[in-house]
Amino acid sequence: MSRTAHRIYIGTMVFIVLLTTIYLSLVGKSYYQTSLEERFYHPDHKAFKPSGIMGHTLGIVGTLLILIGVFGYQARKYMKVLSKVWVLKHWLEFHIFLCTLGPVMILFHTSFKFGGIVSVSFWSMVAVVASGVAGRFIYLQIPRTIQGRELSLHEIKILQNETIEQLKEGVKGIDLNEILGTSSERKSNLFLQYFTDLIYLSQLKNQLKANGLSKNQITKIAQLVQFELGMSRKIERLALMQKLFHYWHIIHLPFAIIMLVIMVIHVGVTIAFGYKWIF
Repeated sequence: MSRTAHRIYIGTMVFIVLLTTIYLSLVGKSYYQTSLEERFYHPDHKAFKPSGIMGHTLGIVGTLLILIGVFGYQARKYMKVLSKVWVLKHWLEFHIFLCTLGPVMILFHTSFKFGGIVSVSFWSMVAVVASGVAGRFIYLQIPRTIQGRELSLHEIKILQNETIEQLKEGVKGIDLNEILGTSSERKSNLFLQYFTDLIYLSQLKNQLKANGLSKNQITKIAQLVQFELGMSRKIERLALMQKLFHYWHIIHLPFAIIMLVIMVIHVGVTIAFGYKWIF
């Protein structure tokens, strides 16, 4: 998948989640803003209550999305027969998409009314989503192959050296040490470092432009320098991120199991009380 296609892929999923959230908020705004005591008399109560046509649909679809997201990703990750079906990185992104859209639908399925054992499942789901966002960030800080395999420190340094060699080819006539030697100052704060690197890259582009390089050359060199900077930062915090990723699994997995177990119990109890599949 090219960089442009990947951006469209990510943008489409983000758009769907935002559009779904906004649509459900607007459609059910009047009902959701009504107090719990008065909702029974609201004209949309039969549709938007958890067992109503809209509420029930959201619960079923949301649950299916979560199950597909969880078990689909696990199957791709551990089943050798699926090892060549799509890149693991893109599966992970699709997993995050489904496990974000699903909880959004379940949130509206509950009509913002939490209680009993279901509330444990809901807050476990919130914890899973929140920890998933944190996990995605940590995951991105650990260099990997296109297939998702974690690179060793030796492999990372080889990749970094190859990038520097490409830079040497692209900046003939310009002192490479001058470019890399003035790299952005290292910050202890990860977010400050990100913005510092952006400022540095902007200054670098102006410097290259002043040296008479073409727009294509400047773009290529800036991309290589950005990649080299990224590798340097990731090498600096590799051990820390590997440790955090290990602890993240310890936190994320139990909440996911609790959520799934109580979800199954909830569905079982619902069926036992006579609620039928709406379709």
